[in-house]
Amino acid sequence: QVQLVESGGGAVHPGGSLRLSCVQSGDTLGFYAVGWFRQAPGKRREGVSCMSPSDDDSTYYLDSVKGRFTISRDNSKNTLYLQMNNLEPEDTAIYYCATSRARYNRPSLYCGFYGMDYYGDGTQVTVSS
Repeated sequence: QVQLVESGGGAVHPGGSLRLSCVQSGDTLGFYAVGWFRQAPGKRREGVSCMSPSDDDSTYYLDSVKGRFTISRDNSKNTLYLQMNNLEPEDTAIYYCATSRARYNRPSLYCGFYGMDYYGDGTQVTVSS
């Protein structure tokens, strides 16, 4: 059974950086699309960034994080990452990693309409002065 465990969250000042990590157990990560979602208090969960399976690796980013966040994966470690730079208070949320064995022709579909198959329990990111 696939399980996902996130780490790397914390509290930073505006303009700071964090790198989130997520380790998948139970199956080989390279076969999966991967992504990061977030949910702020009182708001719906939204897809922050998604990447197609390793034979494609195309990426999608939420408009508000383009140029600041970078998704990546290391299949040898069964780990995906989210590098977050120039963080803003609006980025404060619980961040969830997610994976899917489904095959869609655009990574935005994993972050949006279809979602993912598996989600981690989340890690808190707080950006405040």
